[in-house]
Amino acid sequence: MGWLIDLVTLPVSAPLKTVFWLAETLTEHAENEIYNPELIRARMEELEMRFELGEMSEEAFYEAEDILLARLREARLRLAERGE
Repeated sequence: MGWLIDLVTLPVSAPLKTVFWLAETLTEHAENEIYNPELIRARMEELEMRFELGEMSEEAFYEAEDILLARLREARLRLAERGE
């Protein structure tokens, strides 16, 4: 009987499952990129270079640096939770 319900609801449930799977996959990829320590360090180096070249103010530099440092701390916590 359960297979009959699955068959009848398939036109609705299959697209919904696909949407949920896609949302989870996109979220996972986005978080991996946002909290990737190597990418954060590279962004910090780029930020320092832009500051040294005079492309940004000291205030903007420190604001961006604080954001990146917070992301780096979060990335390290996530890695520690996963045991990496």
